[in-house]
Amino acid sequence: MNMLKMGDKVPEFSSKDQDGNQINLTDYKGKKLIVFFYPRANTPGCTAEACNLRDNYQTLQAQGYELLGVSDDSQKKQANFKNKYDFPFPLLADEDHTVIDAFGVWGPKKFMGREYDGLHRTTFVIDGDGRVEKVIEKVKTKDHAAQLLN
Repeated sequence: MNMLKMGDKVPEFSSKDQDGNQINLTDYKGKKLIVFFYPRANTPGCTAEACNLRDNYQTLQAQGYELLGVSDDSQKKQANFKNKYDFPFPLLADEDHTVIDAFGVWGPKKFMGREYDGLHRTTFVIDGDGRVEKVIEKVKTKDHAAQLLN
């Protein structure tokens, strides 16, 4: 796992969102972008995290941020997740790991004594020039917006 760190230039990426729309990094040129990676749509932690960002979306936008959620769930799962909780931001269905690999957030994990490869819950704040401004690896799912706004 070779994760992007502060100061790194984010490689150009392109992926489809929950509705099949093509989303590219260049769509956000000149804007501050929050890209949050979560392991699985509709699970308790991921739901808490995404709902916290939804509830603070206006505040984040007022500070100039755009949001993008990413997991390797299918478009259908992402669409269900977005519609069920009424998220105002796109969710990328990164099944082929294009974006996940670009950010380097796939790797060994441990859960209840079992080791496996999976998606690490990580959030990146990217400046208008496409550079990583902040990396949050210890995401507080119920209070994630506060981590971003501080």
